[in-house]
Amino acid sequence: MAMSHLAAGQTINVLPLGSALANARTTALFKSEQLEVIQLVLPAGKSFPPHKVAGEITIQCLEGSVEVTIEDTPQTLKANQLMYVAGGVQHGLTALEDASALVTIVLRK
Repeated sequence: MAMSHLAAGQTINVLPLGSALANARTTALFKSEQLEVIQLVLPAGKSFPPHKVAGEITIQCLEGSVEVTIEDTPQTLKANQLMYVAGGVQHGLTALEDASALVTIVLRK
């Protein structure tokens, strides 16, 4: 069953998925005209290919670890760490181990 997006004032648990991580899927938690929040799930070795978006992004690793490549420079992002990516900058992710992250994207028109 697909999860509906959060409405204003609703809450959701964004703690690490733990044992449920292996069966979890990436989910858009909500999307408005100006902001999108995604719970990204990446199994070890899987990648989110390099791309650009117009708005700023934050990536908060909730569990596991991911390699974030920003304009050809890789950095490891571990559980409980947050990274900011400027708008218009090429970036991609590869899971170094099973991982989940909270991704926030400022949407620009």
